[in-house]
Amino acid sequence: MSNVSVHTLNLDLNWELITLLSEIDRFDAAWTAIERREGQSLKELKSIATVRSVGASTRIEGSKLSDAEVDVLLKNIDISRLQERDQQEVVGYFEVLDLIGEHYSNIQISENGLKNLHNQLMRYSEKDQWHKGDYKQASNAVQANMPDGTTQIIFQTAEPGFATEEAMRALVEWHDKDNTAHPLIKCALFSYEFVTIHPFQDGNGRLSRLLATLLLRKYGYEWIQYVSLEHEIESQKTEYYRVLRSCQAQRPGEDITPWVLFFLNSLKNIQTSLLTKLSTHGVERSITKRDAAVLVIIESNPGIKSSEIAKKLDISSPTMKRILAELVEKKLIEKQGAGPGTNYNIL
Repeated sequence: MSNVSVHTLNLDLNWELITLLSEIDRFDAAWTAIERREGQSLKELKSIATVRSVGASTRIEGSKLSDAEVDVLLKNIDISRLQERDQQEVVGYFEVLDLIGEHYSNIQISENGLKNLHNQLMRYSEKDQWHKGDYKQASNAVQANMPDGTTQIIFQTAEPGFATEEAMRALVEWHDKDNTAHPLIKCALFSYEFVTIHPFQDGNGRLSRLLATLLLRKYGYEWIQYVSLEHEIESQKTEYYRVLRSCQAQRPGEDITPWVLFFLNSLKNIQTSLLTKLSTHGVERSITKRDAAVLVIIESNPGIKSSEIAKKLDISSPTMKRILAELVEKKLIEKQGAGPGTNYNIL
């Protein structure tokens, strides 16, 4: 295998990386047939994926809202009552994700296009009004809150002013002109370079994940809208930051092979998850109407409790607990928590 230079970065085209590219593209080649066969199931999965993506991406940056709370908020959006920062960030993220879903082909990968997306992302965040849609005016090294209450710098970012402007101009120009790099490599590299430059005062992590989805859609990976890349990254948050920091520490001219492998493995994981979910929906078609009704309620109300489901279906509490136990055993739902805090989610 060989080392290649892509943009200003280095990449080792090893067998692991090439195999992942091949496996992801093989799935993509079969997607049209899967999409045609699984139309109704995909509509349900898209709704679940949206809630998971919004919840996970905002939690990675410090939000405290659970998927269940995000779901309730998105079903009852009242912009006049978005007083808490977490709520403001959730609705902003949802609207950009929705915009990408509806108009991804018309969104330009340009400096103005990125500034417009950032402006939309921060639309409801009161404390971000002074800088939304504009490149940063002050340094913004990425920090993590440690268990002991201290903060630790994860990596340094581009300095404000000329350094940021030049780096973003070069990134956009590379994306426009590079016709040789594999689309998935371009997605991974663009996301990495964007979050490493950190061009805006705040919201860079969230926007980098939205841009990954935008680029994947633009490059024809339609299945990404039915799964949550953000949820996958949240489940590996420690590794996500470790890989970013290990690559960035070598800057400039760093080897980003570890990041590209992390990105591709994340895509492979959610492809596998998508196939599992579609298989699960096939199982759902063979279960009783009552069990199906329980599944619909849980899908629509992530984190719901047994007593709440029983009340909605007018079923006794002991019977409901038995039904839920069977659905857990069939791996159609997952049980979280214990005692009074026990709740259920679709797997």
